[in-house]
Amino acid sequence: MLEALVVSNIVLWILVVALSLLVLALSRQVGILHERVAPAGALMPTSGPKVGELTEEISLTSIQDQALTIGGASTAKLASFILFISPTCPVCKSLVPTAKSLVSSERHRMKLLFASDGDNLEQHQRYAKDLDLDDYAYVLSEALGRAFEVSKLPFAVLIDADGILRGKGLVNTREHMESLIESMDSGVETVQEYIGSIQSKQEANEPSAMEHTS
Repeated sequence: MLEALVVSNIVLWILVVALSLLVLALSRQVGILHERVAPAGALMPTSGPKVGELTEEISLTSIQDQALTIGGASTAKLASFILFISPTCPVCKSLVPTAKSLVSSERHRMKLLFASDGDNLEQHQRYAKDLDLDDYAYVLSEALGRAFEVSKLPFAVLIDADGILRGKGLVNTREHMESLIESMDSGVETVQEYIGSIQSKQEANEPSAMEHTS
């Protein structure tokens, strides 16, 4: 009886040690995977105007009967952050407050605009009221969506004060929208490209560092 108890205790301790080693190994692999996986930026389409190109002016009237121009150089010297949304898009509704917060907290001077291609004016007016968009221009324009090749929502476009397209893409999170602004700051088209350039520089510096230590 005593021998069986001792054997069972030994087996249990072996299992505990094995499980501990397994958890440690898994934790290490998760850490390595976290370091290797780059943060996802906005999902940028390949069609439509290219980042770095001068955008064309499009004259529109908002649902608040406000005349405005999207694209081209800004007379107010402001960048434009355009978020394409729709009353039938559940993700869009959750991103509107995030877009407001992001633009207001940025060090860049930029204006936030909302756009859709719907034709039911009253529906969009109710939608804008529900989202508290009284202080933001909201336009209904199928031509604007075609100009930037908007195929899925929510979609964001960033145009700098000189009318240059600085970023565009499908956005589902705050991080996606931040990546557009990061692209404008860094001068690269995507966050992935920016991270790749950093990794290339690190790899290029590694041989010289090894030669110095030797």
